[in-house]
Formats: sequence, C-alpha cells, structure tokens
Amino acid sequence: MDKIDRRILAALQADGNITNLELADKVGLSPSPCARRVKQLEEAGVIGRTVTLLNPSKLNLKLTAIIHINMDRHTPERFEEFERTVTEFPEVVECLLVTGQSADYQLRVRVPDMEEYQAFLLNKITRIEGVTDVHSSFIMREVVSKTEMPLNHMILS
Repeated sequence: MDKIDRRILAALQADGNITNLELADKVGLSPSPCARRVKQLEEAGVIGRTVTLLNPSKLNLKLTAIIHINMDRHTPERFEEFERTVTEFPEVVECLLVTGQSADYQLRVRVPDMEEYQAFLLNKITRIEGVTDVHSSFIMREVVSKTEMPLNHMILS
C-alpha cells in the first residue's frame, strides 16, 4: 500500500457513494488506474463492503443500550449457540466477545423506547440458554460515533 491507497481509503470512508471519476480526481489519478486500485483493495479484503448509514432517531430508534452478559459455561458450543441466536435479533447492532470485565459478551442494542427494551430483554435475551446474568446501561448521548478506521498507522510502500 502506498499514499494513494491511503487517500483512496480515506475518501471512500468519508463518502461511500463517491463516483470513480470523483474519487480519481480527489486522489490524483485518472479513472482507470483508480478503479483498478479500488478493485485490488476489495480483492485483498481491505475494503469489505459499502453500506448506507441511517439516522437512528429518524427511524424512531431513540434508545441505545449496552448490555453485558454472562454465560453459565465457557464452552465453544455454548458460545456458538449464543452468537447464532443474537445474530438473528435485528435490535442487536453489535455483539462483542470481551475479556477483562465481569461479562462474557457486550451487546449494543437499538430500540424505540424503554418498553421495547424491556420486551427485548425479557422475551429474547434472557431466554437464550446459558445466559445467567445481564447488566444494562443506557446511552445518554453519543460523544464520538464514527465508522472510519484510523489510517495513520499504515505502513506505506
């Protein structure tokens, strides 16, 4: 990777809808080499997928909860079942297997309100086999929320 690749990645992170022509102009390439570089970055797995970010408030998803979950057993089967189950819940926007805390998993969940959260917790999360303990925190305000990966550490060729 070189400086041009870094500029391509930065531009794509800022605006995934940018056209190849606009991207090429922004990074100082002609369109064909720019498209080839983007394709190479995709094939190398550096670029995973392109998404559209939605505004949760405009979708009436005004409550964000962070849920710490403890499991009764630390076996591959128990973890696989938990992960498979929470993947099916549209309310779960992030699931992390964590260490260094008193929890096994941390979930980030988006729902309209506290009533919906209670239903989600009681009808879905606590019914997953192996879940023994659940602690919830609620986001009052997002101070930093970004999707861009830091690129300043990249080793350039």
